[in-house]
Amino acid sequence: MSIDGKLLARAKAAHDAMRRHNEELYERRLERVYARAPLVRTLDVEIRATMSELVNAALSQAGNEKIEEIRRKNLELQEERRVQLMMAGLPEEYVEDGYMCDICRDTGFNGVEPCDCLMELYIEEQKKSLSSLFKLGNETFDSFDLLFYDDSLDPDTGVSPRRSMEIIYETCVEYARKFNMKSMNLFFNGAPGLGKTFLSACIARVVAENGFSVVYDMASSIFAQFEEVKFSRSDDTEDARSEVKRYLECDLLILDDLGTEMTTSFTVSALYELINTRLITNKKTIVNSNLTMGELNKRYSMQIMSRFEGEYQVLTFRGDDIRKKRNVI
Repeated sequence: MSIDGKLLARAKAAHDAMRRHNEELYERRLERVYARAPLVRTLDVEIRATMSELVNAALSQAGNEKIEEIRRKNLELQEERRVQLMMAGLPEEYVEDGYMCDICRDTGFNGVEPCDCLMELYIEEQKKSLSSLFKLGNETFDSFDLLFYDDSLDPDTGVSPRRSMEIIYETCVEYARKFNMKSMNLFFNGAPGLGKTFLSACIARVVAENGFSVVYDMASSIFAQFEEVKFSRSDDTEDARSEVKRYLECDLLILDDLGTEMTTSFTVSALYELINTRLITNKKTIVNSNLTMGELNKRYSMQIMSRFEGEYQVLTFRGDDIRKKRNVI
């Protein structure tokens, strides 16, 4: 499972802000305690001093008797502190450190791995980064309505658009729920307004919530970033390099509207680099296009088409533009 460094940095910044806020609340509580029970401040200084003494005694290999004497003193001070708090009408827990997460103690990391508390924020950053894909906010499998698709048999295929879309829908649900590095790449093609982007968003939502890194972008925007890295004369291409790195390394890339970009030798080369690199590194890709496989074959190279046809599960969306039907309804 790959972690998007850019999003993890944002999650860590949010985590650090929450930690600082929590520490500020603790300091305020502590000052209120010191105001009501001034002796507690002195006791806290003495308790910290005995802790330092205990560490130094252990490092200097002092005798057990000396170590036990320091430990006993520390416990006596803690008991006196508890009594002072009780006399001030305050529970002992009022001035405990109060970590947001007891597992990582608010560091955000459990060993070298991101802690669950940090990963929760990471998943939220994933959702924010996919906000352009979640245009309506209801892009879930439960809200996908097959009744918008015609139930009449298609004379060319012998299958109704609704039945065809039912199969595609079930494939997408299964793909999202069981997504892993052994999953297939998907190629959605068909006329505009048939649900390609919507189902891509449904998949993205589930896969991102399961902790995988997901990046969505339009084909034209992706190629623009590749072009910026290759041809820009400015030294300031770090943002573009960062975006290209995300396209190449994320667990799931959703490349939307392939074929709407201006096709040049460079965009064909960039597309080949993108899909081939992701195949070699076993990263998964969903490609959406309004073009038929025949139209794609005329526009892109044989090497690209052989990968689409051999390494992707092609799902063809059929029917009438459901966006128009929604507007009518």
